[in-house]
Amino acid sequence: MDQLPPSPPPHAKSWSIHTRPEIIAKYEIQERVGSGAYSDVYKARRLSDNLIVALKEIHDYQSAFREIEALQIVQNCPNIVVLHEYFWREDEDAVLVLEFLRTDLAAVIKEGKKNGGIGVSAGEIKRWMMQILSGLDACHRNMVVHRDLKPSNLLISEDGILKLADFGQARILMEPGFVSTAMDENIQPHEENPVNQQEVVPSAENVPQINTSPIEVQSNLEQGVVKGSESFRESGESKTYDYLDETSFRDGDTSCLATGTASDMGDDFMRSTYNYETDEVDNERYGLLTSCVGTRWFRAPELLYGSTDYGLEIDLWSLGCIFAELLTLEPLFPGTSDIDQLSRIINVLGNLTEQVWPGCLKLPDYGTISFAKVENPTGVEACLTNHSQDEIALVKKLVSYDPAARATAMELLRDEYFSKEPLPVPISELRVPLLNSGQDEDSPGRYDDYPDRDSDSDFDDFGGPMNIRSTSTGFSIQFS
Repeated sequence: MDQLPPSPPPHAKSWSIHTRPEIIAKYEIQERVGSGAYSDVYKARRLSDNLIVALKEIHDYQSAFREIEALQIVQNCPNIVVLHEYFWREDEDAVLVLEFLRTDLAAVIKEGKKNGGIGVSAGEIKRWMMQILSGLDACHRNMVVHRDLKPSNLLISEDGILKLADFGQARILMEPGFVSTAMDENIQPHEENPVNQQEVVPSAENVPQINTSPIEVQSNLEQGVVKGSESFRESGESKTYDYLDETSFRDGDTSCLATGTASDMGDDFMRSTYNYETDEVDNERYGLLTSCVGTRWFRAPELLYGSTDYGLEIDLWSLGCIFAELLTLEPLFPGTSDIDQLSRIINVLGNLTEQVWPGCLKLPDYGTISFAKVENPTGVEACLTNHSQDEIALVKKLVSYDPAARATAMELLRDEYFSKEPLPVPISELRVPLLNSGQDEDSPGRYDDYPDRDSDSDFDDFGGPMNIRSTSTGFSIQFS
């Protein structure tokens, strides 16, 4: 098998962002507003017009490639963060110039808890939801799967516009037959918000070739979209996707549960972007998908069971968890480990069986990890006490074991829930928090308030008893 060229060191750069002439000639760097192992974010002023922007310096070349590629494809949606331009030359970190957004949905939820029990009004919740759905619909119409949706990645402008951000884990999925077609058509972007490539993109030896002519996207929900993505669900069955990626190499069969073994990735694994010192993530350089993506509390069951054959539907599960948290101001499934996360989901939805999800037996870890029979699952209703049937129904349309049963963003935008009283408030009436929810590592205006949320398969965090037994293929673990 051909070998992919080795990746550059995590911090391969010849000089600091403060002294890179192509950047300081255009921007005045004011302060660092976020820092992590794999990226740093600076608040800056564009000298030509005094526009305040965020400069995101990404030390991981693969994450930088994915974020640029995804943002180019969905750039003109009003509910996607704006990528103004980027700088990237060989042996240098990529620097993305993004619009500066100072707060996020996590801050809205945090503020809601402080309002003496008033929380977030129903009309505000509906408007926030509709903006999230609009942004996600733009992604999915263009076959972009975000893979890390959570409140802290939903940034908010001062005037109440919500925007999906942090596409470092995003992948481009294409139905078979459409992978080359979309890119070969070389459709030019809309003239507004052009994305400019500055300086020299690193050579193919170090970085995959980037398509610098973005696919045209459609932010108007009533108009056409990119060929091949009119609908990602035309039947009751889950589709199999090809993926538009930087190489044609294969990925390993990677599972967060490591087929029954405790993960050695540690608490910091997904705290910002990819860590190519770990075998699991390094495998994803070869093209296929890995199950170790996203933040645990919002991670779909197929990922927790080790699937590497998933699609856009994993974002829909995350969306259901976000909506539930927006309604209750508390996380829906706050697992302390991957096993605990699965246990919490099963206690609410019941055991995972072929009856509720045809084909679940094929999940890589289904035969390795099992739970005692839950006789009386609590149901989503118990998690949304004192909420209307319409609100409960909305969450249940997303928090479904079977990916094919999850409602799409477009279907939800048309849901009667949003046309009932109380109606969504105008964006101008949304209460936007003045402060961020807390310092985060790697995104402008993106702040996290989710402890114990990252990839961690430590069985010690699961409080219940477990039974380990040998099998013909290794061992299995039953939790009760």
